[in-house]
Amino acid sequence: MNRWLVTRHPGAQAWLRQRGIDAAATPHLDVAQVAAGDEIYGTLPLHLAAEVCMRGARLFHLAIDLPPALRGQEIPAEDMGRLNARLEEYRVQRV
Repeated sequence: MNRWLVTRHPGAQAWLRQRGIDAAATPHLDVAQVAAGDEIYGTLPLHLAAEVCMRGARLFHLAIDLPPALRGQEIPAEDMGRLNARLEEYRVQRV
């Protein structure tokens, strides 16, 4: 089983590691490398989320209540709790 952390944001990487999630960080996920039982953490476009779920991987979306004024800015791990950062498991299916 592999764990993948899909983000280019250092604050998100640090926040996840503070929660005991030791995963290989990558800014872009090559879904061809994903296998059943793998765990994917981060934020994926729907078509990639559906693909990793179809391959039998678990998908944990990194959700954060980000106000518009902070979009496009780096958020330090220390601020992510204040912004209600959380992991939400999803099962995405293409219909």
